[in-house]
Amino acid sequence: MKLVILGAGGRLGAALLREYGDKYDVASFNHAQLDLSNLDDVRERVRASNFDMLINAAAFTNVDLCETETDRAFLINAEAPSLLAKICSDKSAKLIHFSTDYVFDGEKRSPYTEEDEANPISVYGASKLAGEKSVLSSENRHLVVRVSWVFGPDRPSFIDGIIKRAQENKEVDAIGDKFSAPTYTLDVVAMLPRFFTRDAAYAGILHFANSGECSWQEYAQWALDCCHETRLPLKGERVSARKLDDMANWAARRPVYSVLSTEKYTRLAGTSPRTWREAVADYITRFYSKK
Repeated sequence: MKLVILGAGGRLGAALLREYGDKYDVASFNHAQLDLSNLDDVRERVRASNFDMLINAAAFTNVDLCETETDRAFLINAEAPSLLAKICSDKSAKLIHFSTDYVFDGEKRSPYTEEDEANPISVYGASKLAGEKSVLSSENRHLVVRVSWVFGPDRPSFIDGIIKRAQENKEVDAIGDKFSAPTYTLDVVAMLPRFFTRDAAYAGILHFANSGECSWQEYAQWALDCCHETRLPLKGERVSARKLDDMANWAARRPVYSVLSTEKYTRLAGTSPRTWREAVADYITRFYSKK
C-alpha cells in the first residue's frame, strides 16, 4: 500500500511516519515542504503523487491565533482538506483526516458520541468542523478521526511542559475545571491501520482517545507521579488547581467538557483503548526514565 502523510513534522504526523515507514511505501510532507495555505501548490504536488491513501495530520492548531487569523484558519483547516478529499476521490484513494474535540461546545457532561451535534465555540473549532464536512461530503468512504489532548515523543505537548516546569520550579499548577482525555500518538499509530480499508463501515466520523477522563490538573499530577516512580528528579511534586476563568490572556473560548466516547471504535475494533493513565505511564517510562 502506498501512503502519503501530510504534517509529518508535527506530533502525530511524525509518529505516523516513523512507525509506518518500514511497513508501507510512504511519502511524506512537513510544513516546510508543503504549506496547506498554498492551495495551488497542494493541488499540484498531491495530484502528482501516486498513493492509495492520504493521511492528513496537518492543521493550523494555534487556538488563540485562529481568533485573529480567521481566513488562514479556514484556508488550512477547511479549504485544504476539501481539496485533498476531492483529489483522493479522483484517484479512488481514501483520505484519513484528523480533527478535534473542539468541534463541541462543552455543554454536555457525558462523553460526546459521533452522532452528537457539533457546536464549536472558537474559530479553530469552527474551521475544523468545516473541514470535516467538506471531507465527508466528497466521498462516503473517507474517514475523519477526532482526537483530544494529543501527546507523544515527537514534539512537546502539555505533559512535557508540565514536567519541565516541575524540574525547574517547586510551584506547578494546571486548570482543574476543564475535562477531556489524553490521546497517545503511539496508540493512534497502532489502531489506525485497521481503518485503511475502503469498506463503508470504516468510514465517516470516528472518535479515538485513551479511555477515561480527567482535568488538566489530574493529567499533570499523574504525569509527575509517574516521573517519581521512574526516579526522575523534580523540584515540584504537587500540581495545584487553577480555574478556566483565570485564563484572561486566552483569546479563544475552550469547551469545558469535551470527552470523546470511544464506543464506536470499541465496537469496530473489538477492543477498547487503554486508559489514559496507562498511556501516560508508558510514555514516561519509555521516554523519560533514562533522562
